[in-house]
Amino acid sequence: MLLGLWVAVLALATPFAGKLGDVQRDRAVDYLPASADSTQVAEVQEQLPGGESTELVLVYHRDGGLSAADRKTAADQAAAVAREFKLVATPTGVASKDGTTLMYPVASTAPGTDEEKRDAFVNDVRDVAKAPDGPGSTDGLKVDVGGSGALATDASEVYGSLDGPLLYTTVAVVAILLILIYRSPLLWLVPLVVAGVANFLSMGVAYGLNQAFDTSVSGQSSGIMTILVFGAGTDYALLIVSRYREELRRIERPYDAMRAALRGCGPAVVASSGTVAAGLLCLLAADLNSSRGMGPLGAVGVLCALVAMLTLLPALLVLFGRRVFWPLVPAFGSEPKKRKSLFQSMGSSAGRRPLTVLVSGGVLLGALALGAFALPGNLKQEDTFTSKPDSIAAMETLAAAYPERGTQPISVIAPTDRADRVLADARSVPGVDGAERGRSSKQWTEISVVAKAPPQTAAETGTIERLRDRLDPSGAHVGGPSAEQIDLEDTNRRDMWVVVPIVLAAVLLILVVLLRALVAPLLLLLAVVAVWGASLGIAGLVFGPVFGFEGTDPGLGLLSFCFLVALGVDYGIFLMHRMREECLAGAETGPAALTALRTTGGVIASAGLVLAATFAVLTSMPMVQLVELGFVIAVGVLLDTFLVRTYLVTSASLALGRKVWWPGPLSKARPPEPEASTPELARVP
Repeated sequence: MLLGLWVAVLALATPFAGKLGDVQRDRAVDYLPASADSTQVAEVQEQLPGGESTELVLVYHRDGGLSAADRKTAADQAAAVAREFKLVATPTGVASKDGTTLMYPVASTAPGTDEEKRDAFVNDVRDVAKAPDGPGSTDGLKVDVGGSGALATDASEVYGSLDGPLLYTTVAVVAILLILIYRSPLLWLVPLVVAGVANFLSMGVAYGLNQAFDTSVSGQSSGIMTILVFGAGTDYALLIVSRYREELRRIERPYDAMRAALRGCGPAVVASSGTVAAGLLCLLAADLNSSRGMGPLGAVGVLCALVAMLTLLPALLVLFGRRVFWPLVPAFGSEPKKRKSLFQSMGSSAGRRPLTVLVSGGVLLGALALGAFALPGNLKQEDTFTSKPDSIAAMETLAAAYPERGTQPISVIAPTDRADRVLADARSVPGVDGAERGRSSKQWTEISVVAKAPPQTAAETGTIERLRDRLDPSGAHVGGPSAEQIDLEDTNRRDMWVVVPIVLAAVLLILVVLLRALVAPLLLLLAVVAVWGASLGIAGLVFGPVFGFEGTDPGLGLLSFCFLVALGVDYGIFLMHRMREECLAGAETGPAALTALRTTGGVIASAGLVLAATFAVLTSMPMVQLVELGFVIAVGVLLDTFLVRTYLVTSASLALGRKVWWPGPLSKARPPEPEASTPELARVP
């Protein structure tokens, strides 16, 4: 019956799952909050005659200097573009002072806000401009099509191409790890198939959320959702399968063994997944659309994985019976092989000198965290791709050939009745090279401003800020690609101050309720925050020198914090709950901590490896922000799994003794009897 129910669920989800890509938006203004100045500009531009314009730059370059034939080629091709497409104005060439480059700004309102039409327009312009047999073509002349529209198209194509490679690579990584962990030709396939089903379901639910609540869906958030489904889902499968294997040795019927396994580890899985989902949902407090949208999508991924692993996975395992474990079949009445656990040895080493281990580990994490000061500055548009698309090549050529002026216009929207005054004020702002009136309606008039400084430099940023200060009293708004990047950075800084305290408070509250104590939750929270700092520090040491990254994504700090705190606490719950069980059974805190580490260490270490590997898949993607996020989270999960949880949390528990459970009843001199009315998490292997 359960399998039939899942077939029905998938049948209902199928029409919606395939539509998730249709609602994905990756424009900069789609990431920004509605209150941002650049968002206001983009919204007004959509209402102007012709709608939002797509701006391109045709760039012609020859290292030794353009010849007369090159200039004719450029003029002929610009004229061909003007003939074939509906443009705002006839393209006019602007030559560089050194004579090596000629650029033709091109703008069209035909695509509007439709991303598919924009991409088609950009690619069609490229076909015309780069046609080998086009008007007056000359061998050896470098032709690139850049501008904000081309950059958006290149980014859209990269994000659109992520779904397949990201999914296939994730599945391959998880499959290899499961085969190594289970050492069975059959067993690994079951959780992998269930994770795939959960991912399909999550896509349908995410689309439903978008339609019902207009949640933001970006290429980054949908990719992270896939990673979470496979990473978290496989973790839950490892815990359930491990406990099920144990119960099969004790209980003859697979159905009864699975019931016992779910009674034992099910509450722990539910509690940990609930903590992760709650931590990610705190991103709803973010002002940045992309971050706010990632919260619900991440929670959807985790919860869909939870539901699938607690229902579909047990049903399939019971259906296949004991033979699914072949060749290591757990026979009824058998005993597992006795062998010394690696984590037993680790626990013993931590137990001999807990204070020394604790202080040494804290100093190590603190030293690693100092590397965060070496993180490169904010990521610029031209540095967002790991490989160089056409738009980035054009941007670099323009920056080198026109160092004395901006090559990316700043868009100003002014009330029409004050447009003349705003135009005059804009021209008088220091750093402005020129300004021209553009489209106009009864309410608003568009003004294109050219800065003297190249795009996304400190000098251009200063010009934009001066423009905003000068024009704000007139009711004007300043936008454009560079202004959007400034607003992204400002909004990310605001979100850090707002979201981080909410995440800490929410996770602490959940841990206090689960562990019936205050010190233990604070210990876990401090540990995962230290992991986050150390992970950023390691990133600071390798992003520039090793990876060659020129900048850091402004949202890296907030997103990595939310994921590492939520996922790190997830593993901490299993360890501390097992400690609490042992203490409730009468054990002292020291032996309870070592027992918890010995019994939970192996399976949770396997889960940590899987989760780190799934996030490491992001480092193979062609977007720098995805590589950076995947690297930081993967490193953080590994630090938490093999250093913090194994050594530091255990040694801190040994050093504090019963005080770790303060002010709960377990902190008293004699442990109380287990509360009959309070369900406790059963032992997790």
